Amino acid sequence: MIPRLDYQDSLSPTTLQFLELLGRSAFRGDIEKSYASRLAMATDNSVYQVVPQAVLYPRSADDIAVMLTLAQGPEYATLSFFPRGGGTGTNGQSLGGGIIVDLSRHMNQIMEINLEQGWVRAQAGVVKDQLNAYLKPHGYFFSPDLSTSNRATLGGMVNTDASGQGSLVYGKTSDHVLGLKAVLENGDIMASEPVTGARLADKLALESREGEIYRTLYRIGRERRADIEAIFPKLNRFLTGYDLKHLYTPETDTLDVSRVLCGSEGSLGFITEARLNITPIPRYRTLVNVKYDSFPSALRNAPFMVAAHALSVETVDSRVLGLARADIIWHSVKDLIQDVPGKDLQGLNIVEFADTDEGEHQIKVTELCRRIDELLAKGEAGIIGYQLCDHLPSIETIYGMRKKSVGLLGNAEGRKKPVAFTEDTAVPPESLADFIMEFRALLDGHGLDYGMFGHVDAGVLHVRPALDLCDPEQEVLLRRISDQVVALTAKYGGLMWGEHGKGFRSEYSPAFFGELWEELQRVKGAFDPANRLNPGKICIPYGSGASLVSVDGPKRGKFDRQIPIAVRESYTRAMDCNGNGLCFTFETDSPMCPSVKISRDRRHSPKGRAGLMREWLRQLAEQGFDPLAQEVALQSGGLSIKAIIDKTRNTLARARGQYDFSHEVMEAMEGCLACKACTSQCPIKVDVPSFRARFIQLYHARYLRGPKDYFVGTVESYTPWLAKVPKLVNFFLEKEWAQRLSAKSIGMVDVPLLSVPTLAEALRDDRARYFDLAGLEAMSAEQRQKVVLIVQDPFTSYYDAPVVRDLVRLVTKLGYQPYLLPFLPNGKPQHVKGFLRAFARTAANSAQFLNSLARLDVPLVGVDPSLVLCYRDEYVKALGTARGDFQVLLPQEWLLSIPAPQPKASEETTAAEPWYLFAHCTEKTAKPTTHGDWSTLFDRFGARLQPVSVGCCGMAGTYGHDAKQVDNSKGIYALSWAEPLSRLPKGRCLATGYSCRSQVKRMEGEKLKHPLQALLELL
Repeated sequence: MIPRLDYQDSLSPTTLQFLELLGRSAFRGDIEKSYASRLAMATDNSVYQVVPQAVLYPRSADDIAVMLTLAQGPEYATLSFFPRGGGTGTNGQSLGGGIIVDLSRHMNQIMEINLEQGWVRAQAGVVKDQLNAYLKPHGYFFSPDLSTSNRATLGGMVNTDASGQGSLVYGKTSDHVLGLKAVLENGDIMASEPVTGARLADKLALESREGEIYRTLYRIGRERRADIEAIFPKLNRFLTGYDLKHLYTPETDTLDVSRVLCGSEGSLGFITEARLNITPIPRYRTLVNVKYDSFPSALRNAPFMVAAHALSVETVDSRVLGLARADIIWHSVKDLIQDVPGKDLQGLNIVEFADTDEGEHQIKVTELCRRIDELLAKGEAGIIGYQLCDHLPSIETIYGMRKKSVGLLGNAEGRKKPVAFTEDTAVPPESLADFIMEFRALLDGHGLDYGMFGHVDAGVLHVRPALDLCDPEQEVLLRRISDQVVALTAKYGGLMWGEHGKGFRSEYSPAFFGELWEELQRVKGAFDPANRLNPGKICIPYGSGASLVSVDGPKRGKFDRQIPIAVRESYTRAMDCNGNGLCFTFETDSPMCPSVKISRDRRHSPKGRAGLMREWLRQLAEQGFDPLAQEVALQSGGLSIKAIIDKTRNTLARARGQYDFSHEVMEAMEGCLACKACTSQCPIKVDVPSFRARFIQLYHARYLRGPKDYFVGTVESYTPWLAKVPKLVNFFLEKEWAQRLSAKSIGMVDVPLLSVPTLAEALRDDRARYFDLAGLEAMSAEQRQKVVLIVQDPFTSYYDAPVVRDLVRLVTKLGYQPYLLPFLPNGKPQHVKGFLRAFARTAANSAQFLNSLARLDVPLVGVDPSLVLCYRDEYVKALGTARGDFQVLLPQEWLLSIPAPQPKASEETTAAEPWYLFAHCTEKTAKPTTHGDWSTLFDRFGARLQPVSVGCCGMAGTYGHDAKQVDNSKGIYALSWAEPLSRLPKGRCLATGYSCRSQVKRMEGEKLKHPLQALLELL
């Protein structure tokens, strides 16, 4: 039995007193102080980990002003505040031990657009891709790009002065900021934009914090101009902390405070709004994907590409390409980046041209291709081939692969993982190749593996050395390499922090800025004299005696190494999460983690759940408890009377409010839909359903289960019995009082009705009902080639029987003899509820039977994707080699394996409205060819199929029937399913998942067909 875990990193009395006062004030946001909530904010995409005292989610700038005004009380002088956006920083920029203030949950509105003047005004919590989705219908976009654009917020982009691909043309975030709204440390709200003349004089005369800021910056801009020009690097990526270089324009005597706020990492104020200039979307875009025999060849050839007036040149090395090949993303790009026969592809330059004039665009592309052909003919520059791509969706797909490469590096095998700490060095582009060769020699000297990719046109390359930070010596090595890279970039006239900000690397600032360091300290002092906003980052107030943070700051490895190696390796899909944050994507039509989309709570994300799991395992280790030994015991042992008594006592203590960190972990796990999107969509392959099931099993070794778990976990046992009297069961289920009783006693709502007629009745006279193993074995191999065995699942067979009936009819019409296999439990519901001992028995029994059939070389076909895919994933993990080699095919997989039918094609059929496919989220993430497979089939049947891009429907097995989750279930449906189903003819809409069809029936009152039913109609 797991022990009670009572550690929760207690809050300070001052913090508790402040939060109580804040709760009684005009503050309208959310206040969270649970250990789980704070742990979710303890990490970002860096190696660091710092647990905050509390997390606040303001709803407006006024909320932040209220918070900071209250904090002016002398009793709260020790409190510090840390602004946070998407949490995608790679250097711990938003981490801190004080109060985290997250602007992403509520402050995410686009407030105003002015097309005539070409600008948009938005709150700091708006995600970059969200803004561009809003701007696209108007023909504009916000041009600074970054790999985390689907979860990075505008506030974070401003605070790190973010940029990425295309920065030579489009610049950085600061180049597009027309004005900012910020809340200062004392609670004052300040608006900033370029000011000159009388307006500047008025600002300089203010007797306020804002006036002090203007006077300090005006003096520095005028008096230190020569020093600034001498010290600030002449690079496209001049990110240095406080941008004194662009603060003041002497020719017009103009001061722009926004330029200092950009890149300040929240150390000067809370950015709450930004007015941004927007760029017309280029009408013509082409990628030239140039392939090389080595990475150095790609680097050295980059200036040749830049000289062709390209928008951008992005370089990827062979390691990143190799990781991409092993990821789901490769399916979509493999035809766009093909191997060159007889050549070894070791490097890639992705060259983009983007223009508004077609003629000019074609001239650029044609000229570059001509020059590449010349190099190819001469065998020069290491070029082995190239491909053109001017299909916009394909261009976005290639960039999707490039953007995902950041996370893919973290999916390397072994304990050593490429980590971010030297990943954004910037040097003059003409020196990049030599710099990288020396950088590689440095890393090779330490015997390290690494991956490289980046923006060679701007002299920025992302380099992530592979380290095992659970090893204290490797942590020391991180410091040594950091120091060496700082010296190396200085040698080449560059920066260590060219793109991703300083964060815990701020300790290197004084040496870099030299005599200007005092002026930066005075800037910090003017904005934040008490050093309370993100203290220690970027700079400290002059004369304060405060210290800068260091690369030696607290790291995840310090906590993870407390977990025994065997446990870490067993729970690798939780331990390996590197904080990449792809699970935070704003895209509602992405299947990735619907629970975080609807809750906007980072605990309810794969990253959040993985972090909680890591801490839970650490606390178990701290108490000397071995979860692996307990799992073995649970698999083999029974339940004693003493264990039942102990579980009852523990459950009663829980009801009385006794704290156990396991309860906080359980709350996060219960919110998971077990949709498995994370297992393929996450670049690290964090597998929440697997470690969730293991946690639930261990949790309930200490605490009693509720009736809902047994109701769901045993559904495959009792449903066949209920199906013997379906009308009687449905008679009660149709009564409102029965559904209320179910909700109150079991915790299940909208319990579905059984199929009437039953599957047996629908196939009463069909040979398919009469499966005969002996007869099948007696058949010749040729006879068995015309046999198909249908594997039943409890949901389709008993609750949606017409689908199975129509599969039988379809198989028959195609000239094959189907046979329904006897219903045998699959075990998926047991796994979802953590009944892992029972699941292992069910899986072993089912695998034994299916393997006996597989030896006959007859196709096995199952209908429901979730259960069919369980045979391929959970069975492998539970049984290992004992699983055997049987394969259960999905309908489309079997249909594609047989000769194409000869449908009754007609003008009416081909001219008819297309069918619309709503694929099951587990299916399309585990099997990325799903849309293409069904489209191919419909084409074979003489019809058109149009896949609809949607996320999760919100039902996810029994999740949508859970009384605690029903509101979230319906909310998830509204995110992406409701809109297309409101405008498309439901009679032409198809859904592959039983749960999806069930959810649509609940929400729309109509049940969608399965695609195979549409194919049957076409025949």
